[in-house]
Amino acid sequence: MEITTFESLGLEPWICKQLKKIGLKQPTDVQKHCIPKILSNRDCVAAAKTGSGKTFAFALPIIQKLAEEPTHNFALVLTPTHELAYQIAEQFLITGQPIGIRVCVVAGGTDQMLESLQLQNRPHIVIAMPGRLEAHLTGCNTFSFDSIKFLVIDEADRMLSGSFDESLVVIEQFLPKTRQNIFFSATLQENLKAKVLFPSSDAYEWYEEASVKTVDTLDQRYVLCTEFDRNMVLFETLRKYKEDHEDGNVIIFTQKKKDCQILSMALNSIGFENVCLHGYMSQKERVSSLCKYKSNIVRILIATDVASRGLDIPNVQFIINHRLPKFANEYIHRVGRTARAGKSGMAVTLFRFPEDLNFLEKIESLINTKLKEHVIDQRLVEQIFMQVKVAVIEAELIIDNSKFDEKAANYRRKKWLEDGLDPEEQEEIWQKSIKEKIKERKARRKDLNKKFPVTTSSPEKNEKTSKKVEKIHHNKKKKVSL
Repeated sequence: MEITTFESLGLEPWICKQLKKIGLKQPTDVQKHCIPKILSNRDCVAAAKTGSGKTFAFALPIIQKLAEEPTHNFALVLTPTHELAYQIAEQFLITGQPIGIRVCVVAGGTDQMLESLQLQNRPHIVIAMPGRLEAHLTGCNTFSFDSIKFLVIDEADRMLSGSFDESLVVIEQFLPKTRQNIFFSATLQENLKAKVLFPSSDAYEWYEEASVKTVDTLDQRYVLCTEFDRNMVLFETLRKYKEDHEDGNVIIFTQKKKDCQILSMALNSIGFENVCLHGYMSQKERVSSLCKYKSNIVRILIATDVASRGLDIPNVQFIINHRLPKFANEYIHRVGRTARAGKSGMAVTLFRFPEDLNFLEKIESLINTKLKEHVIDQRLVEQIFMQVKVAVIEAELIIDNSKFDEKAANYRRKKWLEDGLDPEEQEEIWQKSIKEKIKERKARRKDLNKKFPVTTSSPEKNEKTSKKVEKIHHNKKKKVSL
């Protein structure tokens, strides 16, 4: 018999009533499979696509268990970003409102002393970023996690990728050995199971079929550009879309915080009203940006990858990847912001020719789909060249005068101090690595320019470049078939 209601999952009537109030009538696949197992006290490892309701899949059984056995520090939820931490907190608060649930977020962006006071006030649920929580656990002894019944690791693929390992090991030392462990992600791969820090032989595992692939309703495209005309191509791609879809909601992803701020300022100066979202913004600024975007006060969001995972941003129709993510897997999270819940959407990614061709192939191999070329009028790109160039330069000058780089250095220094590292020594290592990366990039570009000379962005040159890419695709496909 197919499960069609939350009641049939074993959830109490008062929880089901609360879900109806917020418009949730039927459980999703991940909720159908995981909620009963978590209620029956089993550990759980699950992977499902972005937008499939993973947060409620672990939050609902935890809230029901809390109602049966009220105690402080009942569950700890670890997540990789500030925004996701606050979104998870919101869902716990909404659903747990009838039992007066108390939730504490420990994710930075606010005063650390205020977080300490909130931890001392005996919350039921603690939602935290690993580094920040580690600093609290090792820096004071005013609270205890001895009563923790649940440990949840959300976005487990990123959390267990290596960058959080040291903090996770420290946190684990402060937790009781007897507890339920829950691991959720959109792209949890089989080989990550071996990296789970807290394994269980009785863990229930559920993987949505083809959970690493993008949905069929997503139209995925690429545009070839050079570093020289990247911003112009971006602006023309956005202009053309907004011309045809004035009320369409857009997210533009870039990689660096500084690029994010500059693009936002340049777009605003040209007439594309937008807000931005990146790691150097205060929590108040981030919340303000998200509220304006979610409420359609502005319809363009410029963001780093802090907006690519888990955030509940409904009705996004268009994604532009201004710069590529560091890893091909992150592409799935970015484009997963659109074409959700059966709706259609489009994602256009800017690839430098020829430097990014290998990355294009990695993405296509990962999603088992070939991206289509998104055609733009190169003559229009050339027409807006000076306007865009001036807007970007003016934004860069404002950023330089606002001591943005100094703010970035202070941010790095703060993080190193929290991690117990010597900031002077780490800054020297960081500066050295930047110089090495620049040197490697120049050498790679020089080598690529010899193989694929690209000197103009004319329509004729762009057409030749496109044909060359198609030829590379065809040859690789031919080799595979042989």
